[in-house]
Amino acid sequence: MLRTFEKAALEAGRAIITVLREGFPVAMKADASPVTVADEEAERIILAHLARDYPEIPVVAEESVAAGKVPDIAGRGFFLVDPLDGTREFVDGRQEFTVNIAYIENGAPVAGIVYAPALGLAFSGERGHAERLVVADDFTVGARSTITVREQPEDRLALASLRHNSPETGSFLADHAIFKCTNIGSSLKFCLLAEGKADVYPRFTRTMEWDTAAGDAVLRAAGGSTVTLDGTPLTYGKTGTAADFDFANPNFISWGGRKRVLEPA
Repeated sequence: MLRTFEKAALEAGRAIITVLREGFPVAMKADASPVTVADEEAERIILAHLARDYPEIPVVAEESVAAGKVPDIAGRGFFLVDPLDGTREFVDGRQEFTVNIAYIENGAPVAGIVYAPALGLAFSGERGHAERLVVADDFTVGARSTITVREQPEDRLALASLRHNSPETGSFLADHAIFKCTNIGSSLKFCLLAEGKADVYPRFTRTMEWDTAAGDAVLRAAGGSTVTLDGTPLTYGKTGTAADFDFANPNFISWGGRKRVLEPA
């Protein structure tokens, strides 16, 4: 499955970079978030790969959902796709945008890839094994290395959203005596935890499942965890709840290391 993800992500990344170089208009969706032809073309490419190799598995993809195309996933494994996570970063000329593909089984992200085409890096993981991939200028993989989370050090480094920080984040860091925090966009935050370059990512503002599933899959495969505020694992496939939109995440905390996961200062 990861080979399919890899081919789809690399092809989608090539299309995104082509759009970036040629220029593009920006439209606004109903939720006031931006969308470009790069989002749409990348999703078309990914859906074609998944339909070819796994025609029986339903796909929940961001732009398709925005267009009202939501498959029935009840009691089934399914794919979650964000063809261009960090569209605002993409529009602003930053390099942190990513392509995200994940497979969900029994509510858990068990396989995923995060590809940052402008950085020439990808991260993939499934069932206890995660890798960092160096992607060459011709969009082929030049090197692979296994990655794992690091044990929680005394001087922990937190990651926060570049555009969606909150007062709750500051309170969490203070309560856990975490004094170093770096802001970064897109799902790369999960990947920095997965490769042992940071320790915790608290999120107290809205995310959707396609925003987090691929990065979360990589993180869990590398030995990390993503939990809700009551300490239970974040689940996927949340539909039919009166309290929120389908596929919306609650607040969560992603941890790199296994130790001191919910231990306050």
